Amino acid sequence: VQLQASGGGLVQAGGSLRLSCVASGSIFGINDMGWYRQAPGNQRDLVAEITSWGPTNYADSVKGRFTITRDNAKHTVYLEMNSLKPEDTAVYFCYAEILPRIPGKYEDHWGQGTLVTVSS
Repeated sequence: VQLQASGGGLVQAGGSLRLSCVASGSIFGINDMGWYRQAPGNQRDLVAEITSWGPTNYADSVKGRFTITRDNAKHTVYLEMNSLKPEDTAVYFCYAEILPRIPGKYEDHWGQGTLVTVSS
């Protein structure tokens, strides 16, 4: 199983970016999917997560600006980021709870990270 994240880049404050993360490989099911971020010198913190049936959870710092969605048929999770601020600068990591085989159990998998840089 692999998670491939994309969509990061350099954007001015107030701008927007859309991150994507595709899961591939042996997948029989996916529970929660989401995004974390890690700024230099900081720990990795939750940004947003979404369950397989839709409910979402956001960090307070991004509520009202970021939107997480997923396409279950494509094994993909998205993060739409609007009104970006310099403090949103970080490496963004996607994750997914994946059932790789039956019988089996759900396992946590992480993407490689994509850098988002917001200039002031």
